Order: sequence, then C-alpha cells, then structure tokens
Amino acid sequence: MSFLALTQLMTALNDIHANLLELAEQKRQVLIHNQIERLMEISNKENKLIKQVADLDQERIGVIGEFMIEKGYKPNPRVTISDLTKIIFNIEEKKELIDSQKQLLSTIRKLRELNAVNQQLIEQSLAFIDYSLDLIVGPPEDEVFYHKSKQQGYGHRNVGLFDSRA
Repeated sequence: MSFLALTQLMTALNDIHANLLELAEQKRQVLIHNQIERLMEISNKENKLIKQVADLDQERIGVIGEFMIEKGYKPNPRVTISDLTKIIFNIEEKKELIDSQKQLLSTIRKLRELNAVNQQLIEQSLAFIDYSLDLIVGPPEDEVFYHKSKQQGYGHRNVGLFDSRA
C-alpha cells in the first residue's frame, strides 16, 4: 500500500511543480510588461505552492520510511527515490517509480531554467531603474569624477534634474 502512496505523492509533487512552472511563465510575461500588482499576486500564489511542496516533502520522508519498513529495511530520512529503485525488485513498480522521478526532475529542471530567466529580467529592470534614477537625480556626490573641490560653498548643486536633498 505504501508504494501506491509513494507514486501518488510523486504525482502530487509533479503537479505542484507544474503549477509553479505555469506561474513562472506568467511571471515572465508580467516582468516584461511591468505589471507590478500582478507580480505580487503571482508571488503570493508561488509562496503557497512552495509551502505545499515542503509539506509533501515531509510526507514523502514518512511514506518512504513506511515503504522501507514494509520491505524489511530500517527507515532512513536520507533515502532518495533513486535509492528506492535499487531495493524494488518488481519491474513494473520500478519502472513506474523511475518514470515518476524522471517526470518530476524534468519539471524541476524547466522551472529552474525559467526562474533563471526571470531573475535576469528582474536584474535588468533594477539596473534600468538605477540608471533612470541616476539620470534624474544625478550620481551621488562621491561618484562625481570631474568636479571642483568640496569647498564650493552653498552654490553647489547636483547635476540631475531632481534635487534629492529637497
């Protein structure tokens, strides 16, 4: 019975990661179109799904422990799915577990790739915002390379369009 619970758990983990993958795609579009409110909604949904993944991972440890006890082994929380495939001798069960593992790993790999793209988009957006602020406000005084000495008096002004000291 615990094998069935394990395969159901693997399917549930893959489903949640697939949902995270969909949200990551939505996030990419939101980042491209600069929709901040929608980005916050997606982040909240992601946080809920990540909590579910953590809960399912704890459940996975318990199910693997039960499965190992059924097979006559001592339960170990560090046992992975790859380790389990070595102690399963039923060809169909082994194939089903390996297929579930491959599917989950594939989904996670795609999610990592998309998250890396999203991270680059966020970094580019932040760099653009920083550049825009430098254009409007001017660089900080310690970054001005060509200027007279600091003893200019009170006629000294920032180069930008907006005086940030106001």
